[in-house]
Amino acid sequence: QVHLVESGGGLVQAGGSLRLSCAASGIIFSTYAMGWYRQAPGKQRELVAIITSGSGTDYADSVKGRFTISRDNAKNTVYLQMASLKPEDTAVYICNVHGSSLWGQGTQVTVSS
Repeated sequence: QVHLVESGGGLVQAGGSLRLSCAASGIIFSTYAMGWYRQAPGKQRELVAIITSGSGTDYADSVKGRFTISRDNAKNTVYLQMASLKPEDTAVYICNVHGSSLWGQGTQVTVSS
């Protein structure tokens, strides 16, 4: 059974930083691309960043230059380092085995102005 467990969310002031983690189990983690999505109240879920099995990365335009996705295959964990946070980054951040229906439960990020 696959489990994705996110952590690291919280309340931060605008301009601050947070690092999110997503620990995976039940899959051969190193062989999968992983994604971070976010969903704000009343809005559709949107892709934030992807990292391939070879550690290639891609980002939504709204977070380029501020967010960094990385992975540690030894720990079966994908990270999202977020800097220069803005109030519009407020959302539930959710980890995904990219292209699959496997999702974590999400972690709340709230950025105050």
